Amino acid sequence: MVSASVGFQCPDCVQAGGRTVREARTIAGARVRNTDGSAGATGAVVTKTLIGLNLAVWILVLVVGDKVVDRFILLGRAVVGGQWAGIAEGEWYRLFTAAFLHQEPWHILFNMFGLWMLGPPLEAMLGRVRFLTVYLVSALGGSALSYLIAAQNQGSLGASGAVFGLFGAALVVGRRMNADLRPLIALLVINLVITFLNVSRIDWRAHVGGLVVGALAAACMVHAPKNHRVAFQVLSIAGIVAVLVGIVLFRTSQLS
Repeated sequence: MVSASVGFQCPDCVQAGGRTVREARTIAGARVRNTDGSAGATGAVVTKTLIGLNLAVWILVLVVGDKVVDRFILLGRAVVGGQWAGIAEGEWYRLFTAAFLHQEPWHILFNMFGLWMLGPPLEAMLGRVRFLTVYLVSALGGSALSYLIAAQNQGSLGASGAVFGLFGAALVVGRRMNADLRPLIALLVINLVITFLNVSRIDWRAHVGGLVVGALAAACMVHAPKNHRVAFQVLSIAGIVAVLVGIVLFRTSQLS
């Protein structure tokens, strides 16, 4: 017999009851994880890893210098080091690597602060894989819009597009949970005002692109039908990525 709060139960009854208990899930379908450091704890692992990667690349830039920036910055098509370089030259990796590049201390400070503020709660609600997906797709969305609109020789770098994507995702998730969004909206408005007041130094295209794509990606996560949740989420994200790839291909055809 197995000791229970109301007496004793037979082992077979306990096993049968355990098989009928459903695992708790978040609104996006992710497992509800503990936060006490146990095996099931989330601990914002993805958020911390992303921050660590950004800091590591920033230190690499400080040590190595402009060679890293020239190699991985978002660039349409320009002459670098005496030869043509850029996304239009087949260097598609720049769409993602630019999102981990920073040069100025204030730039990485603000971006990592935003990631640390928005990342943990979103990671807990979306789950690690879904959160990372939203982050990377937002980064791609910001890069794609910047590549489409900016001058072909204009460089862009920073995690701002991905962070603005988290802003969009937080708005969608908060709306789904009927949370008070006024503080978040106020913070987003302040950041947008700063963006458009410094268009000579800030790539507003990456911010807007990341914001829109992040909101769309999060909507696909939290509004997916329960019966076919995973399939809907995968197909929806694949559709968003296909549109972004189409934008990149269109711009590339213009520059080639």
